[in-house]
Amino acid sequence: MTIRVLVAKVGLDGHDRGIKVVARLLRDAGMEVVYTGLFQTPEMVANTAIQEDVNVVGLSMLSGAHLTLAPLVVEALRAKGSDIPVLVGGIVPHNDLDDMARAGVAAVFGPGASAEEMVRTINALVEGARA
Repeated sequence: MTIRVLVAKVGLDGHDRGIKVVARLLRDAGMEVVYTGLFQTPEMVANTAIQEDVNVVGLSMLSGAHLTLAPLVVEALRAKGSDIPVLVGGIVPHNDLDDMARAGVAAVFGPGASAEEMVRTINALVEGARA
C-alpha cells in the first residue's frame, strides 16, 4: 500500500518553497503527495484529507501561528471522526513543542530536519495506525 500524504499551508503564510521541497522528497520516497496550495483554512484541510483518504497530514508553518492553526486542523479532523495524524514542519520554537503535542500534533520537524527523519516518522505513524 502506498502511503498518501496531504501537505498544506494553513492561514496567510505565503512561503511555499519549503513545502514544495518536502512534497518532492516524500514523493521520491515512494509516497503519494496531495498538495492543497496556499491559504487553506483548517476546515478545508480536514475536508480534503478525508476526501483524498490520506494517511497523514503535513502542515507547513512559517508564520508563527502554529499554536493556533495546527490545533484547529487537528480539531477539525477529530470533529469529522478522523484520527489522521497531523505533522508540522517549519519554525516552531522548542518551548512550544509540549503544547503542540498536547494539541494532538504527532510530530514537529524544525529547520534542519532530514528527509530520512521525516520519512521514518511518517512510516512509523502509518505502521502504528495499521497495527
